[in-house]
Amino acid sequence: MYKVMDSKIRIIIDQAIPFIEGVLEPYADVIYKEGRAISREDAMNADALIIRTRTKCDASLLEGTPVKFIATATIGMDHIDLPYCNEKGIVARNSAGCNAGGVMNYVFSALYGVAARKAIRLEGGKLGIVGVGNVGRRVDSVAGSLGFKVLKNDPPRMAEEGMEGFCTLDYLLTNADIVTLHVPLNETTRGMANDEFFSMMRPGAIFINASRGEVVDEATLKRAIPKLGPVIIDTWNNEPNIDLELLNMVDIATPHIAGYSYQGKQNGTMMAVRALARFFGIEPLYDFFPKTEIIDLESIRLDLKGKSQGEVASVLQYNYPIFTDDFIFRMAPETFESLRSNYQYRREFYIF
Repeated sequence: MYKVMDSKIRIIIDQAIPFIEGVLEPYADVIYKEGRAISREDAMNADALIIRTRTKCDASLLEGTPVKFIATATIGMDHIDLPYCNEKGIVARNSAGCNAGGVMNYVFSALYGVAARKAIRLEGGKLGIVGVGNVGRRVDSVAGSLGFKVLKNDPPRMAEEGMEGFCTLDYLLTNADIVTLHVPLNETTRGMANDEFFSMMRPGAIFINASRGEVVDEATLKRAIPKLGPVIIDTWNNEPNIDLELLNMVDIATPHIAGYSYQGKQNGTMMAVRALARFFGIEPLYDFFPKTEIIDLESIRLDLKGKSQGEVASVLQYNYPIFTDDFIFRMAPETFESLRSNYQYRREFYIF
């Protein structure tokens, strides 16, 4: 537990984080700012930051500031310079797994949606999951229940747990009918989907990236698209200034909203607030969880056992009409950030 000298903690919060306004005000002096606009001048008057991916937390922002704690309401931490924070004694926490359900919903709505449009038979197909962490596990579970043969590659888990249940990346790419990426962005994954990666994929294989844009070499992807089957992209290089040529080449394009479910956002805010509360000893917030104020957005369970591919596609599109997101994005890709900030959160569904 960390104690500040002043009577109240000083916190800067990304104004796009939902369900948080008013939560910390009884215990702290709070300022809300647009994530990209949070500056070193702001940080000079802050003990803590609650951010999303748009705030880059490195020496240029943090050097010489009193910031001792950073919580990000996202699963990724590639926007935080962790070695620098460790060196300076700044504690950083993420919201691991907060949006796993939302991304799982996205993957299967997109997959069955594009298969329906392209008349692709999915039954009995091999689905390759690259990165089997919080999100990959959810995709794995649902894929198995829907009858896919699942191939899994996760080097950190393989090193810890052994090869049983996993395969090499080469084997996955040469055998999978669908390849979906769910890896964190780090030095081992940056640009991993490169020439060699796509050359090993089967002709006509479906490719999905809903992890981080920079894990894909987009120039290489564009060259590979004529060989591949449908391509589904939610995360992009150089967001929000994305490659419009690539946008026009893929089958489903969305503005980094795969995890934007109502429950995912509740979870992200909950984890960030709880982490901050425990760091600063704010006991009334140790078990904080945002209320579900919109009953229609409460999560639901979908029983898809025994249904045909067409029936599954219809149910998934009813619960998440992903082509609406695709259409809106294509109409105004220059509004990438606005589409994310003003996104109407969808409810999660559980598949069994």
